Amino acid sequence: MIEKFREVVDVIKAESLKWKEGVDRFAVEREAARAQVSSAENQLQRMKEKGSVQERRIEELDARLATELAKTESDVEKAKADADALMAVYQADAEAAQVQAREEAETADTQEHWVAELAKYRSRRETLEEIHARGFDLAEEIKRAKELEADAEALASDNDDDDNDIDDGSKSWSENRGKADGEETAPGDNQET
Repeated sequence: MIEKFREVVDVIKAESLKWKEGVDRFAVEREAARAQVSSAENQLQRMKEKGSVQERRIEELDARLATELAKTESDVEKAKADADALMAVYQADAEAAQVQAREEAETADTQEHWVAELAKYRSRRETLEEIHARGFDLAEEIKRAKELEADAEALASDNDDDDNDIDDGSKSWSENRGKADGEETAPGDNQET
């Protein structure tokens, strides 16, 4: 999940770079337009020196170049504002994705903890019920129950298993319990205490 969010952040960064390149291109065009204006101003100065007949043409060129420069500067400012707004949105999305990833990781950790706790408590309860029902040889039963509890807890917290950790742990505990019961002697045969 975190890799997916990193891919989204990489896409956002790539798009941001494209916007920045556009802004840089507009800046270059603006500088080129300024150079053109400067060149045109020099031409206008020479034309003014040649005579008043060309004065109207000089004024027209001056106005046209000023309009082009203003338009180019306006386009650059608009592109920069758009890029800044887009970067703010992408940054907010990336931060939200990181927060969500952290929350999901914390939720998974909490869930894993409670799965292990549930398996442990279930094992303890079943063990106590069996000890109570048998009423004999409690020391051996408690020892065996502790071993089975450790097995069940290990199965419930195993990260390689699916979400069926609790069922697998209970089944394993019950199967082991049955094997242990089969090895015992009958209650009447083992009541030496």
